[in-house]
Amino acid sequence: MSVIKPRTRGKHLVEHRSRLDRENHETLYAYAAFVDEEPDYIVNQLVETVLAKDKEFVAWRAAHPQSYAPRRFVKTQHPSRLVSARAHNPPSSPPPDRPSGAAAGA
Repeated sequence: MSVIKPRTRGKHLVEHRSRLDRENHETLYAYAAFVDEEPDYIVNQLVETVLAKDKEFVAWRAAHPQSYAPRRFVKTQHPSRLVSARAHNPPSSPPPDRPSGAAAGA
C-alpha cells in the first residue's frame, strides 16, 4: 500500500522550480511510476503529509499565518532586450515630421 493518497481534484496549482539531488530525482520519478501519478503530485503530497507531522512547525505556522511565498511577478520582456530588438527591427512607420518653423540646423 502506498503512502501517497489518491489525487484530489480542484486544487489551484502554481509553478515552482527547484533542483534535487540526483538520487532524490530518481527516487521521485520511480515513486511516481509506482503509484502511477505525476512527480509534481508526489512532491505536493510529501509536503502535505511530512510537514503536517512536524508539530512544532504546525504550531509556528498557526501563529504566523501570513504568506512566506515570494510574490509572483508577471514576466515581461527585459528592457535591455526591448532596446536591442528595436535596434534590429526599426519601426515600420516613418518618424513624425518636424513642426513647421523648426530650423534645419537647430
